[in-house]
Amino acid sequence: MPRRFVLALDQGTTSSRAIVFDRRGRAVATAQQEFPQHFPEPGWVEHNPDDLWETTRRTALAAVAEANLTGTDLAAIGLTNQRETTLLWDRATGRPLAPAIVWQDRRTAALCRRLRARGLEPRFRRRTGLLLDPYFSGTKLAWLLDRVPGARRRAGRGELAFGTVDTWLLWQLTGGRVHATDVSNASRTLLLNLATGDWDAELLRALRIPREVLPEVRASSEVYGEVESIPALRGVPIAGIAGDQQAALFGQACFRPGMAKNTYGTGCFLLLQTGTRPVRSRHRLLTTVAWRLGRNGPLEYALEGSVFIGGAVVQWLRDGLGVIARSGDIEALAARAPDNGGVYFVPAFTGLGAPHWDAAARGAIFGLTRGTTAAHLARAAVESIACQSADLLAAMEADAGLRLKELRVDGGATVNDSLMQFQCDLLRVPVVRPHTRETTALGAAYLAGLAVGFWKDRAEIAKLWSVGRRFRPQASSAKMKALQRDWRRAVQRAQNWADVGG
Repeated sequence: MPRRFVLALDQGTTSSRAIVFDRRGRAVATAQQEFPQHFPEPGWVEHNPDDLWETTRRTALAAVAEANLTGTDLAAIGLTNQRETTLLWDRATGRPLAPAIVWQDRRTAALCRRLRARGLEPRFRRRTGLLLDPYFSGTKLAWLLDRVPGARRRAGRGELAFGTVDTWLLWQLTGGRVHATDVSNASRTLLLNLATGDWDAELLRALRIPREVLPEVRASSEVYGEVESIPALRGVPIAGIAGDQQAALFGQACFRPGMAKNTYGTGCFLLLQTGTRPVRSRHRLLTTVAWRLGRNGPLEYALEGSVFIGGAVVQWLRDGLGVIARSGDIEALAARAPDNGGVYFVPAFTGLGAPHWDAAARGAIFGLTRGTTAAHLARAAVESIACQSADLLAAMEADAGLRLKELRVDGGATVNDSLMQFQCDLLRVPVVRPHTRETTALGAAYLAGLAVGFWKDRAEIAKLWSVGRRFRPQASSAKMKALQRDWRRAVQRAQNWADVGG
């Protein structure tokens, strides 16, 4: 019997999902399981590494069972994952030495300040395309090697293994036989040289990280190994790996330079494909590897901007203020107000991401009057998601020297038609929501399928992408420019508010 399906494993920040896709890129079965978040100290965010593996294993089996399939029906498995989250384990036993340090964790802020004080940020920026920020994996790994007794010495002897979540899951799936990562995840560590696609010896020395602890860097689409640890899936090749945002870019078929996607989740992640040329940002955006197809394929790059608080602002209205009972209520509440009534909401609860990178910014609401209602607040919250994304795109267009023709969108918040229309009005270009919204998992499936010949090439995949709804500008350009002007005034007032030290 032909192998007619590809399984995508999507390990996220709050849950793990598994989706079975057919040859037309359609999801035929899905399983999802949440897992606990741990906050041992202010600014610390941790996961239990066993939770990441167990929920992935269970959802993989559940999705295959739901589709009434066996391992012999699967052509390949693709992995996609929360990026930057950092794990360290014993090679001999496979046991973690510490909890996983999540990408949101800020414990290495002091280390980043010390590195900047030594004048090292330009070097890291030039070689990795990233900023010296606790967001990335390199300083997390350095922290673990300092804090776990004997870890740095053991790492130098090759006894320990570091990995982001993709590497941890690959190790588990292959029964400890493969210690590797793909270039997209490696490019988020502060340790990868963008030009060579390999670990940078000088940056490793700056963070005192032994090369022996690092995984092999491989392509995003190639056969890494076979499943050994799940009997029902034994022998299925693991053939694609990409960080979640790069996987979404691939799942949206953004294969040509100038194509962009924005994912609207807890935060927002906007990526612009730049082809085989890494574009150096002048507006504090990140230059990152998008993917490499096959071991001999060229590195392809993207510009990336991150909004820390996107859909999370709706969760705050629900859980923090009790303005709405369910997140889905936000659209109807916001629609009660004909406009924002002069109210601007800057949701800088954890600072501002790109292009500001202001850790001292804090959330603020401006323009309140006695006539302000809950509907105005809801509308301002929804508009803040689009305004932050518009700021990112303006910076990207300036960096890349091009004008976007359309924005492809995905993520949970894209079900909000009003938000999508407002985003379109701000950008003055079409906003396109695809028929298949599970683009992150779909991208991982495509990468795996390409490696084993399940799909022939990118041209075949591009034909599978289809429009669910296309939003076109409706509001007047003058009105949107005035709104953006007032939004930027509000952002300026919210900046540099908190005392974060150093």
